[in-house]
Amino acid sequence: MTPYFFGYGSLVNRNTHAYPDGRPAQLQGWRRHWVRTERLGQVFLSVRPHATTTIDGLIAAVPGADWQALDARETGYNRIGSGTAVVHDIIPAPEMAHYSIPPESHRKQGDDTILLSYVDVVVQGFLREYGLDGVGRFFDTTEGWETPILNDRASPRYPRHQILTPQETALVDQHLDRVMAHIV
Repeated sequence: MTPYFFGYGSLVNRNTHAYPDGRPAQLQGWRRHWVRTERLGQVFLSVRPHATTTIDGLIAAVPGADWQALDARETGYNRIGSGTAVVHDIIPAPEMAHYSIPPESHRKQGDDTILLSYVDVVVQGFLREYGLDGVGRFFDTTEGWETPILNDRASPRYPRHQILTPQETALVDQHLDRVMAHIV
């Protein structure tokens, strides 16, 4: 049976990949957080175990169980078997995996920033998959909003950046204001 991945950040935005059979799903017992890493001096979205949290995301098939391209996209992350933590509608349930930055790669301090173009892509994906309530849940189930966010919209640094509508941009900005994010 074809395995599936669970994406909880940019992989929720179908415009950033061509994996088939994408559908909304939830990951139980994990919480998103922004992580400073030694990689490229940037901050990336990751997950860590959190018994009382369930996060929204997107599952999609990995044809031929060829994880190589997805593993390359998710360089710096470990692929983790999700077991039965993913709630979805596929019967029988396929093998599932999600990605997480290993704790030994985390940095506590630094001048690293979250790219606003990265946040834009993630929020656009959640809006399309889950609507306005889903965008709110994304912000509410993600930690680390105190990390500075670099406004790179005029010249996006995120490699899979997308064009947002004015309404999508306003929605991102509204939620960043709500979580008291610091834009630099």
